[in-house]
Amino acid sequence: MADEVVLLDFWPSPFGMRVRIALEEKGIDYEPREEDLSNKSPLLLKMNPVHKQIPVLIHKGRPVCESLIIVQYIDEVWSHQAPLLPSDPYHRAHARFWADYVDKKIYSTGKLVWGTRGEIQEAAKKELIECFKLLENELGDKTYFGGESFGIVDVALIPFYSWFYALETCGNLCMVKECPRLVTWAKRCMQRESVSKSLPDQYKMYDFLLELRKKFEIHS
Repeated sequence: MADEVVLLDFWPSPFGMRVRIALEEKGIDYEPREEDLSNKSPLLLKMNPVHKQIPVLIHKGRPVCESLIIVQYIDEVWSHQAPLLPSDPYHRAHARFWADYVDKKIYSTGKLVWGTRGEIQEAAKKELIECFKLLENELGDKTYFGGESFGIVDVALIPFYSWFYALETCGNLCMVKECPRLVTWAKRCMQRESVSKSLPDQYKMYDFLLELRKKFEIHS
């Protein structure tokens, strides 16, 4: 029931998108609550007093924080449908490693590509492409990162597909040219209803990120 599952979220957040995708994959009815991060709700501050950030999953009144932890919680609680982690311990560890790699690298580096300029942007662009190529190598010729099954690494990475237009425009790069297999994988993921309904339009995201640049007084 939706009243048992509440998601504190913010539409452009790639971390929130991860949780949305996981909930949709599992077919879980939930109540989305959009947060104003410039005026955080008392509920958000109560449920995540440490980081005061979204996303927060509230299940039966109890909060779970941090996107990948939430995704794994969802997978464990609703284990009967659409598993997002492999059952084999080694393969689970392998998947967690790559999900953690995405977590540590893509947001922070990608943010420098669309949010800075000059030498910092160029260095970030080079590093981001290297990260994407490494992920592309891990993907190989598989349908998804976990093989034939859509899983946690896909959930961790696919939200950043919504950044591709902004990365290309701000960073003057071509994702199809740089990482063709990754783009093909992303389009394959977008064919899943759980993904397509959870990710915002790339142009809408671009407009949002440009507004962020203006707020930080970074001009292209």
